[in-house]
Amino acid sequence: MTGRLSRARSLLGRSGAWIDVHGTGYGLRMGPDRRSRVLLTVDEIVFRGLVETPGLKSRPGGGWLARREPRSPAGPAPGCPGRIDGIRLVMDAGGRLVEHAANLGESPIAWLARRRDPAGRPWLTPAEVAAGERLRRDAEMAGSGASVTMRWDALPRSGGGSALRVEPGDRAVNAGRRVETALQAVGPRLRPFVVRVCLQETSLQLAEREAGLRRRQGKTILKQGLQALAEHYGMG
Repeated sequence: MTGRLSRARSLLGRSGAWIDVHGTGYGLRMGPDRRSRVLLTVDEIVFRGLVETPGLKSRPGGGWLARREPRSPAGPAPGCPGRIDGIRLVMDAGGRLVEHAANLGESPIAWLARRRDPAGRPWLTPAEVAAGERLRRDAEMAGSGASVTMRWDALPRSGGGSALRVEPGDRAVNAGRRVETALQAVGPRLRPFVVRVCLQETSLQLAEREAGLRRRQGKTILKQGLQALAEHYGMG
């Protein structure tokens, strides 16, 4: 994905380049209209990478051009290791790019993936990390809209906020359904802690305090939840 994203950024930086919805993904073109040949087709993940850098702006006649203006995210939030609060452009139901608050930094799962126990063993297995990140990506996609509300959990986000909301577009609605199905597979006992860490991006220690758990007890619960997620996704 990194190579394809780099190529897309390079092509989009050329004069006259633009990107538009093409089939089930997005097509990058160089010509003046949709009759021009598609040079590269990318998926939703690569498109979101372009939205973040270099940024996209609406193009007269449809599609998007590279924004190129620098974006300045805020500093890290307390209790959320690796988190950088900033603004990300997402598509609304009408196909327009609008700004929404987003985490532009590292997720707590990615941060925990680098932690090791006293014996030097990783806290999380690759399958557990992949499962947590997949859930987070689906939740971020589903939470890009502001019309249809889907309550994944009644817990408030660390530092404030409310339940995530779902854009009434096909991709967002389907992502929201995937998140709900995955959380049902986790089960009611493990679900609240998985929501705190994976979706609300709360640090492990803060999530333990909020849940009234003993120190290190949250690690066991999180691992059990991520194991259930990995099994649900068929990973590892």
